[in-house]
Amino acid sequence: MNAHPAEVGARAPDFELQDQHGTPVSLRQFRGEKVVLVFYPLAFSGICGSELSALRDQPIEGARLLTVSVDSVFALRAWADREGYAFPLLSDFWPHGQVAQAYGVFDEEKGVARRGTFILDGEGVIRWSVVNPISEARDIADYVKALADIT
Repeated sequence: MNAHPAEVGARAPDFELQDQHGTPVSLRQFRGEKVVLVFYPLAFSGICGSELSALRDQPIEGARLLTVSVDSVFALRAWADREGYAFPLLSDFWPHGQVAQAYGVFDEEKGVARRGTFILDGEGVIRWSVVNPISEARDIADYVKALADIT
């Protein structure tokens, strides 16, 4: 298990997870595109809801948005339907938190992902990241600025 977040300049760990519709989504399928990979603790929680609603209301242009939590596909589907989230909500349910662990953002004590965001270039290399404590929301304006700086 990786205790430190995946580093800028490193190749992003590949994965395949199911989205809220049960469709397999792999990171490698987005080669050639920038990706904003957003880990969050749990669906239906206050800060997570405000962060994902901001991403819904202010879509990030020029990159694919993928969000990841340890929730089941069923919980993610109910949350996406209730909140109108059209972007992929990926389930890191089983093996529990394996992808969050690979990115170094899994909180072993709480059993959920910390608030980690990784921006990947078209080659799958991490070009920017931020990891916040579970109780601290991220600022989407930071994502937009970081994307603008990546060619």
